[in-house]
Amino acid sequence: MNSAAFVVIVILTLAAALAAASLPKLIHAALSFAVAFIGVAAFFFLLGAEFVGLVQVFVYVGAVAVLIVFTILLTRRDVPGTGKPNWGGAIIAIAVFGGLLWAILKTPSLSVAAPQIEALTVKRIGGVLMTDYVWPLQCVGLLLTAALIGALILVMENRDEG
Repeated sequence: MNSAAFVVIVILTLAAALAAASLPKLIHAALSFAVAFIGVAAFFFLLGAEFVGLVQVFVYVGAVAVLIVFTILLTRRDVPGTGKPNWGGAIIAIAVFGGLLWAILKTPSLSVAAPQIEALTVKRIGGVLMTDYVWPLQCVGLLLTAALIGALILVMENRDEG
């Protein structure tokens, strides 16, 4: 079952990433990008890293992809499109994929067993975030709040002009 699930997830993720790089309409490319993020999250779930998979879904799909879609919708200009796919982005994506595949295949496999580590739980991650990394966490929150306020100001200024 895991092999079949892996193949299905690979096909879904690669198809969505290729569509995001080549679709002519920006909103369709952004939605394909969100599907590619969901595919990456599915890989994490398949590997047993449920916390990282949920963070992938919440942060990237729930925040970044939705932010990209809202940005496109709020700043949309009526620009006539050519109606042709953007093959330049698809060619670059395929070239990067080929380079990464070549690097993976040329890397010698490791024969050393990984050391046993303590299980990573959500409670342990939360404890580390709230003790050792509390200042970076607060700075990220402040930065995201400032970005949100700036985006709202920009949108309000554009509505006053139009």
